[in-house]
Amino acid sequence: MTKKHLVFIVNPKSGVERNKIIQNAIGTTLDHDQYTHEVVNTEYAKHGIELAKQAAQKGAFAVVAVGGDGSVNDIANGLDGTDTALAIIPKGSGNGTARTLGIPLDIHAALKVINKGNSIKMDIAFANDRLFISNAGVAFDALIAKKFAKSVRRGMLMYSWLVTKYLWLYKNRTFDIVVDGKALKERAFIVCVCNMQQFGYNFKIAPEASWTDGLFDVIIIRRFPKILGGIVALRAMTGTITKSPYVKFLRAKEVTISNPILKLMQTDGDAHDCEPTIHFKLKPAAQKVIVP
Repeated sequence: MTKKHLVFIVNPKSGVERNKIIQNAIGTTLDHDQYTHEVVNTEYAKHGIELAKQAAQKGAFAVVAVGGDGSVNDIANGLDGTDTALAIIPKGSGNGTARTLGIPLDIHAALKVINKGNSIKMDIAFANDRLFISNAGVAFDALIAKKFAKSVRRGMLMYSWLVTKYLWLYKNRTFDIVVDGKALKERAFIVCVCNMQQFGYNFKIAPEASWTDGLFDVIIIRRFPKILGGIVALRAMTGTITKSPYVKFLRAKEVTISNPILKLMQTDGDAHDCEPTIHFKLKPAAQKVIVP
């Protein structure tokens, strides 16, 4: 039987000790009768895109993103338009994509998922020309993504602290939104276009989203009394946010969001500059991904 080749792409910022743990786990848990493998480290921002492209061109069966949602996004970018599968060993902070797909956070359990080799074809999404897998947003979530990226500390406590701090400082904006041709004007705290269910840490912004239905779940959190922020957050953690009276929930194939002073957005938790008008579209069943 011809063995299938896996390329593990690791962000070395994880640290030398973590690299050793990953190498040891691959050595003891990966099915070496089924797979050959190599481990490569990224050397600069977005290097994972190039490495994934190279792996696909060389005929890799799958590229394994060892990292968080940003790493997964890079690998998906590199694999776009190829037959090479995406696999994930979640080693980030929030791990929203892995959690949504049901991939275990334990490295050995995640490798066992890869051993089974069960795959589906998932939808991938674009904000203008920028690919994303999970979600993209232009309001409060984009601000938090920017602040979290600059934070020295990581983890749920830091994320929660930033959310609590900026909840009181953030000023809602009015957005022109077109959902499958229907025009809306909303003054909103969050406008999030979702292909998957959560930001990370089990914070489910779109609890009913499906990554295989060819549709976005559009979540608009309208202006609400800031004192109720904890209740809105609790609804997200319990998967009931779409039932909040402050939330508008829509499904669509295409979405456009505009605001003349819009400059910042987030895609898969990565904050970056953007145009005042963003057009969102889906490419259905475009990426093979290994899942439990």
